[in-house]
Amino acid sequence: MLPRIALTIGDPAGIGPEILARVLADPATAEKADIRLIANRAALEAGARAAGVSMPKEGPHLHIVDWPGLEGRFAPSKVGADNGRFILDSLRLGTRMVQDGEADALCFAPLNKGAMRLGGMHQEDEMRWFAQELAHTGSCGEFNVLGNLWTARVTSHVALREVAGLLTPAGVAGAIRMLTVALRAAGIAAPRIGVCGLNPHNGDNGNYGSEEADIIEPGIAMAAGEGFQAEGPYPADTIFLRARKGALDGIVTMYHDQGQIATKLLGFDIGVTVQGGLPIPVTTPAHGTAYDIVGLGVAQSTAMASALDLACRMGLSHRASRAVLA
Repeated sequence: MLPRIALTIGDPAGIGPEILARVLADPATAEKADIRLIANRAALEAGARAAGVSMPKEGPHLHIVDWPGLEGRFAPSKVGADNGRFILDSLRLGTRMVQDGEADALCFAPLNKGAMRLGGMHQEDEMRWFAQELAHTGSCGEFNVLGNLWTARVTSHVALREVAGLLTPAGVAGAIRMLTVALRAAGIAAPRIGVCGLNPHNGDNGNYGSEEADIIEPGIAMAAGEGFQAEGPYPADTIFLRARKGALDGIVTMYHDQGQIATKLLGFDIGVTVQGGLPIPVTTPAHGTAYDIVGLGVAQSTAMASALDLACRMGLSHRASRAVLA
């Protein structure tokens, strides 16, 4: 059986409708998944026109969800409460579909956090929103995926001045654990994980900071004691060279841009974000809504296609796990 994917257009005012129209127009997509598409019809039609492809039509492997939120128009390239509410409502519907077994994974096109906050999101980001929606109280965090390389981070959407104070051995161990579990779910039985240091030159034996010895190394040891092996810490300015040579499957970074800058430089147009640690698989392109190019027909769909591919792989694993528990 093909994986069943709940697929949403994300922000209807952004490039999501256009890149999804491109992906759905590819005949190969129908061979990958049974898709439940949650979309705004007017936005999807506009996206298809911009992409120069036909409006997606229902078929054996594509079902457009019959939901009142499908109708109505949204001003393109505008941050507003209406598109924010649409984003949240569509994500909530997709989440419920996976919870209820109607879908195996959720995949969504890019979101706009400003619109989401105007639409009623009170959490710092969609990761925390998903956790609350799913009543998940365990560890969770975003993973960035670039081909065969996955990255996780110990802290995320916080001010840089707060990072050192938020790092703990338990936090480092938790990130290693989550990344290992996710990589196994994606088909890598024995993931090779490296961990970044925090300070310049890995702290240079304490000359530029002691977090490596005081926090990160104990965190790596804690994870190893739980059966989750990782190497490091390695200097942050060289660890991605190791990964590029194929020595690592995953990297744990200490803060948001420590990994984001490297992965986006290595492959901005194919990067995927996974909402890690949640009880359901959730994927999305690693880029944003690109309001500046909406309607121009130039938005690249490669990251969207990669996000869908990964949702398919993780969805099949999730289905198998659910069957075992049943």
